[in-house]
Amino acid sequence: MKTLKNLFFLLTISIFAVSCSSDDDKPGVTFSEENPVDLYLAASGFNQKSVEVKNSAFYEYGFSFKPKVTGKINALIVKIPDVNTNLKITIWDAATKTVIKTESVPIPTANVTVEKVITAITLTKDKEYFFTINSNDWYNRTKTDGTAAVYPIVAGNITITGYAYIQAEDGVPVFPTNARDTYYAGDMTFKFQQTE
Repeated sequence: MKTLKNLFFLLTISIFAVSCSSDDDKPGVTFSEENPVDLYLAASGFNQKSVEVKNSAFYEYGFSFKPKVTGKINALIVKIPDVNTNLKITIWDAATKTVIKTESVPIPTANVTVEKVITAITLTKDKEYFFTINSNDWYNRTKTDGTAAVYPIVAGNITITGYAYIQAEDGVPVFPTNARDTYYAGDMTFKFQQTE
């Protein structure tokens, strides 16, 4: 009987230990993905007027931003008013003006949003990045009264710090240095997911 009690005791301890260890092994909170562009366009007023620009000169253009939390970019999202079989989207380190990653996104149909899932790009809280595309096609977005947006603009866990462009060659990323606050050329964005 004593052996049976000891066995029962050991079995109870084992079950308790396994139960506790499995609680420790549960993954942490999974955060939802965010797409900052809609909040940015609404807060800036650049959702009021849009004009298609097609077959212009090539430019590298986009927005600078800072994540309010540590996270990652899981996907790239873009829509342009023309077909492009090899559209280049680049994530930059804004401080060093160096490329973190460039992805090619085929756009088979004009005016249709394309999403490309990518190997996640880790972003550090409060570090400034630049998100650009290289194209001769875009939507020129402005306020109806033509006034400037006031930066920074908070869009969920992403703070948009500005917009800039630079003339470029087709498919050759160049860091944009010409800041503008009276329009936004797009449409491009990403899916951001907090990790901590």
